[in-house]
Amino acid sequence: MDYMSEYKKWLAQPALTDAERAELQAVEGNEEEIESRFFAPLSFGTAGLRGVLGVGLNRMNRFTVGQAAQGIANLIVSSGQAAMERGVAIGYDSRHFSPEFARQSACILAANGIKALLFDELRPTPELSFAIRHYGCIAGINVTASHNPKEYNGYKVYWEDGAQLPPKEADVVAKEMAATDIFAGVKYADYDASVQSGMIRILSAETDEAYLSEVIKVSVNPECVKQVADEFKLVYTPFHGAGYRLVPEILRRLGYKHILCEPEQMKIDGDFPTVKNPNPEYKEGFTLAIELAKQNGVDLIIGTDPDADRTGIVLKDKSGEYVTLSGNQVGVLLIDYIITARKLTGTMPAHPAVLKSIVTTEMARAAAEKNGVACFDTFTGFKFLAEKIKQLETSGSHQYLFAYEESYGYLAGDYARDKDAVTASMLIAEMAAYYRTQGKTLFDAMEELYEKYGYYCEHTIQITMPGVSGLTRMQELMQALRDRPLTEIGGHKVDYTRDYMPGTRTCMADGKAEQMELSGQNVMYYELAGGTSFIIRPSGTEPKVKVYIMAKGESKADAAAKVDALVSAAREIVK
Repeated sequence: MDYMSEYKKWLAQPALTDAERAELQAVEGNEEEIESRFFAPLSFGTAGLRGVLGVGLNRMNRFTVGQAAQGIANLIVSSGQAAMERGVAIGYDSRHFSPEFARQSACILAANGIKALLFDELRPTPELSFAIRHYGCIAGINVTASHNPKEYNGYKVYWEDGAQLPPKEADVVAKEMAATDIFAGVKYADYDASVQSGMIRILSAETDEAYLSEVIKVSVNPECVKQVADEFKLVYTPFHGAGYRLVPEILRRLGYKHILCEPEQMKIDGDFPTVKNPNPEYKEGFTLAIELAKQNGVDLIIGTDPDADRTGIVLKDKSGEYVTLSGNQVGVLLIDYIITARKLTGTMPAHPAVLKSIVTTEMARAAAEKNGVACFDTFTGFKFLAEKIKQLETSGSHQYLFAYEESYGYLAGDYARDKDAVTASMLIAEMAAYYRTQGKTLFDAMEELYEKYGYYCEHTIQITMPGVSGLTRMQELMQALRDRPLTEIGGHKVDYTRDYMPGTRTCMADGKAEQMELSGQNVMYYELAGGTSFIIRPSGTEPKVKVYIMAKGESKADAAAKVDALVSAAREIVK
């Protein structure tokens, strides 16, 4: 694509507002910036769209969003009148332009004869997934960039099962978008008239109530909360986002009486003014919450990201310092707790299973299998976990108890098909109460799990590769890894190499390859001598390459040392 011609085409469009035209005029002469904005359209895939806000073909704005919404409308129209009548649920988070993009999408669907069910204000992502299933919608749209920095927004599309759009349907949308003139090819209906006619239906408190009634059913042993509710306090922060109402509400319904919400971060604000990055993975974002916890003698803090699908926790260690637990650790804690509570309450199904992604700790497998529970791997991304849940449900071979990925996403229950910070916050709080009845904290519990299941340590390195040059670097890196196979990494011999694109696992000693169950993803996975794993994959939603190091050792120190030795090797490989 000739990015300069595309830039001039946009500049000449009468559809631009004065402010939009001024934004483009401001980058005149800056060829690198112009190329970044116009070198190609934002890519639409099973994760929808995601990009930096701004004017341009490779940016999130009302034109690129309109083109996506028209593509989705074309897909649904091609599915027939019954699909159009079922409608599309639409949600959004606290980011800049999220409400506007959501309303715009509803108007485009209405113009195409498709009913839209639009939330009246921001809601957690999992509630959007729930609403699709609850109302029998054909699809869903969620305007969110999850935990990305404030400059981003995104456009996630879901199908009728409440999971993200399958590849077949995503391909149709992408083709329809490519065939739609971004300025002249999008249909619009009047918002007020569409609401009055019933083509746009506003969802409000009744959907919240239906959703919360399903979430509370996921609680396994709420009696333990009653035992400690008079004295147990916890702090909650929504990071200026969509969890601000429903997380405190579900904790109250669970039985907690002392829920301290960080007041500054309870304010809805797409600038996320109190955090550098609105991601519960990073302790820095919890600074205000930690101060509140210190003032009130609280040893557990729960935080959710702006669209309330990811959950992080901070707690006191044995020295009284506030520390974070990783997504891997929280997931293992929850697996062990859910299994324990299911056994205590006599609610364990005949053939239970837990699900995790291939880059999630193998400690999860140990925790499951040692308790007679199956453990299945999927690719990274909750849509793959959702697919596996559906597969198990269809076959009847297993009933899943819990699904998670190391990036702080957790799900239990059958009401939704995306990770849910509302349910995760409830289960974490219930788990904390259970351990309080045992005279323990979650930190104590995690220490005991290492003794029970083995000493594991994980570390993820994220290397940003922005812009056009970054895309090229990522492609060249992955090709080089395939062309010149690694035989050792950081002094560790490579025993097996898994290439998840063709789905082959190759023994490095004799070169023999075997076919794996999973294939079709750009991931290189190295099994090193001694049980350590080294994994490289480009992110599907951000301009980053991620390296995952997962080790098992004779002790915590041994496992940590193995990880440390591989960190510098990773930076040499991924330059």
